[in-house]
Amino acid sequence: MPGRRSVVDYALQRRALIAEVHAGRTGLLEVCDASPYLSRAAKYHGEPTDSPCPICRRERLTLVSYVYGDGLGPVSGQAKTGPELARMDAAQDEFSVYTVEVCRGCGWNHLVTSYVLGAELVPGRAPRKTRRRAATE
Repeated sequence: MPGRRSVVDYALQRRALIAEVHAGRTGLLEVCDASPYLSRAAKYHGEPTDSPCPICRRERLTLVSYVYGDGLGPVSGQAKTGPELARMDAAQDEFSVYTVEVCRGCGWNHLVTSYVLGAELVPGRAPRKTRRRAATE
């Protein structure tokens, strides 16, 4: 996604958690706890990867991206695909995206990255919605 900014990568946290699981210090029930909503979002809105699950090693991981933002209204909190994120980036004011990896087999899930998309908020500039309405009136 070209417009990404304020990117936070959770790879170190992920590696540490996987090491804890493989060492037996963290149980599988603690990390393989994907909710039914997350599993369903992975099925219908997720983007499959070639990466195997680090826990069960049987299934391929699926990435699910959730969007949050004050200007998104009822869309805030929904899972979105890559093409949907690209359209939103071009049309919306600033919003946050959280990408979670999910194993649909064992239920492993972990936050992979978070970042910001959309038009940057500039003091004194009207939000995109307001500017668009004014242009069409």
